[in-house]
Amino acid sequence: MIIQNLKKRLEAAKVKWTEELLGVLWAYQTTTKSSTRETPFFLVYGVEDLILVEVGERTLRYFWVDKESNNEAMLINLELLEELRDLAHVRMTTQKQRMERYYNRRANLRYFKVGDLVLRKITQNTLELNAGKLGLTWEGPYWVSAITRKGSYELENRNGDKFPSNWNVEHLKRYYY
Repeated sequence: MIIQNLKKRLEAAKVKWTEELLGVLWAYQTTTKSSTRETPFFLVYGVEDLILVEVGERTLRYFWVDKESNNEAMLINLELLEELRDLAHVRMTTQKQRMERYYNRRANLRYFKVGDLVLRKITQNTLELNAGKLGLTWEGPYWVSAITRKGSYELENRNGDKFPSNWNVEHLKRYYY
């Protein structure tokens, strides 16, 4: 969501995108990410970031800083930084596991046997030129000639020509006539 808004801001700048880029990068670095609950700036430098306006205008946050207490706080933060990075890594890992479980719950696994007739999905690299949006999305039928490993198959067309074994389950579906 945040990245999409930042892209919109850059696109709106059109010709002056180079002037906007620093502000957009700063906004990205100082925005709390949902996966780590920290900002990338904090994870790298171990300190909370100041907005440039606060430095230039001398706000209360910047003005009432005691250098000795600030140095002590910085040393404490540096000691705890590795622990905070580890916690952020754990949060990211658990979020990835949650997404994986969500995907696997809804995934429709299909297994084929040697001799099954299947259709092969037309991908970007096998797409015919000038096919347009009304072009075919599946081609075939092909026979499964060998199972190379779990979920990966070797295909053969009607003429007996073999195709490489990089066709996995997502690119194949059973052919019914």
